[in-house]
Amino acid sequence: MKKLLIIPLTLWSMSLLAQSSEEKQVMQVVERVFEAMKSSDSTLLKACFTADAATFTLFTDKEGKSQIRKGSLQRFIDAVGQPKEDVWNEPIWNEKVEIDGPLAAVWVDYAFYLNNQFLHCGVDAFQLVKTVEGWKIFHLADTRRKTDCVVPDEVRESIGAK
Repeated sequence: MKKLLIIPLTLWSMSLLAQSSEEKQVMQVVERVFEAMKSSDSTLLKACFTADAATFTLFTDKEGKSQIRKGSLQRFIDAVGQPKEDVWNEPIWNEKVEIDGPLAAVWVDYAFYLNNQFLHCGVDAFQLVKTVEGWKIFHLADTRRKTDCVVPDEVRESIGAK
């Protein structure tokens, strides 16, 4: 009887390890986006996305109405790659990863800093597809707000922000 239980338990634990490895691969792509932003590396950024990826920003306007703005991946890549003295620093936390076959979704809280000065916070929601080259982002939506931002102390301290 014990032998019959060992096989399913072994297979189950192996699937957990594989899932953990897959989640790490997905998060590596997401983390490279923020690394590219911080280092102004448009080549690294472009490699994280499919060629036809869509980007959106959701926010509340001055009248309190929800708004959605379609972005341009190419404009994002160009902006990241522009020489600049300021550092775009976007630490993330509360990472949640879900995977089903070739589809992955990542939801993270973030705070955006120009150098060490806080500008806004929100949530980044990534959707990725597993391609022959690995995981690639095909959809990115983010929320943006300047109020009700609770950035954990350790996140602020990690970038030297006050």
